[in-house]
Amino acid sequence: MTARSGLVEVETPLGPAHAHVSRPARARGTVVLTHGASGRLTGADLLAVRDGLVEAGWAVAFVQQAWGVAGRRMPPRPVPQDEAWLPVVRALRSGRGSLPGPLVLSGKSNGARVACRTAAVLEADGVLCLSFPLHPPGKPAVSRADELRLPVASAIPLHVVQGERDPFGTPGEVRAELDDPAYVTAVKGEHTIRVTGPLVDAARAFVESLR
Repeated sequence: MTARSGLVEVETPLGPAHAHVSRPARARGTVVLTHGASGRLTGADLLAVRDGLVEAGWAVAFVQQAWGVAGRRMPPRPVPQDEAWLPVVRALRSGRGSLPGPLVLSGKSNGARVACRTAAVLEADGVLCLSFPLHPPGKPAVSRADELRLPVASAIPLHVVQGERDPFGTPGEVRAELDDPAYVTAVKGEHTIRVTGPLVDAARAFVESLR
């Protein structure tokens, strides 16, 4: 599907963020998709999801957060990271050329945490988590389940696509933290999902369920 593409730069408390926007004609909705702790948008899994959603008729804003643009090696703490994420999504959804709803917040790993934490205040219509980092590898007691459950607590549809051998949390571990096992799709892979077909299929099925 043909889509218009462009870069939107948004000023944030941590400096400029870059949103690479692909917008098909008569877009079916918008997915704001961001990276993990690497700060980069080069992962094959992220690129596959972006391309698959655009092909399905969704506008995708592929966001490099401000700390990534600045070349920082690690994300900031949750509060400043979220404060720099909020103006990006708001800018994309306001003014001339604003992107259409429904609005889905999505990210890989650290980006999935940001999406979960900010979904309610941004009035998202859905949250799509790619490889949610439920806990650090080998440390299941250090759980981030409270962040994972935030969208559900606000009655926002949630879906998690998780690699079967993800050291940051298996699909079974993630399901155990949620009320409905249907919130999770298990696919082959680890934290980086290299066989991207099932990942894209799950992402497309979830966003289409929101229309």
